[in-house]
Amino acid sequence: MREALAWPGTVHELFVTSQAAERSSELVHAAIDAGVRVSEVTEKAAAALSETVTPQGLVAVCDTVDQPLATVLRGTPRLVAVLFGVTDPGNAGTVVRVADAAGADAVIFAGDTVDPHNGKCVRASTGSLFHLPIARSRDADEVFAACGAAGLRLVAADGYAKDDLDTASLRGDLEQPTAWVFGSEAHGLPDAVVSALDTSLKVPIYGGAESLNLATAAAVCLYASARAQRAVG
Repeated sequence: MREALAWPGTVHELFVTSQAAERSSELVHAAIDAGVRVSEVTEKAAAALSETVTPQGLVAVCDTVDQPLATVLRGTPRLVAVLFGVTDPGNAGTVVRVADAAGADAVIFAGDTVDPHNGKCVRASTGSLFHLPIARSRDADEVFAACGAAGLRLVAADGYAKDDLDTASLRGDLEQPTAWVFGSEAHGLPDAVVSALDTSLKVPIYGGAESLNLATAAAVCLYASARAQRAVG
């Protein structure tokens, strides 16, 4: 709720239980001061609105967060996360959180991907959905073309890639403005998508694990680029 109130968009209404109002009185007063309508609801109503087993008793009605593709890529973006065909809302929300933590410029939902406004996705982002620009387009080719036009090198995160992050780091490739493209945890990226991008890289596995889950792999890739880009200023 705190992130939503600080967000440039509009919070239209806040539904709050009596217990939550007492527990989070500072947030409630901040909402009132911001001109947000505050309505008290029962615990049962809060549970239905929040779609969770253990609701916190605070539910905000906000503008949608997604923006046009051209808007989130304007200027000179250096690091962008693209989610292609990611249908699990928990994974998608966690990648948004990771991208925010790594200082990414935007997250783009491309193709048949979960709605960023899905309740579980919003909760998994832990407020990060309100921190950085979000765009979505069912036309993945449009997304890739827009990223390329913005000067971003399109890199597929692919467990079967020939090169890995270590090799790319030694070559200085990670210093370049990059749009990392992540596929679903179950199926990864289709071969046609991988071949259409500028290159592909895998996260090196040093132990016996077969693979990393989507959010963990995204964290490793995004932080590798963020660290390399910051090292060169």
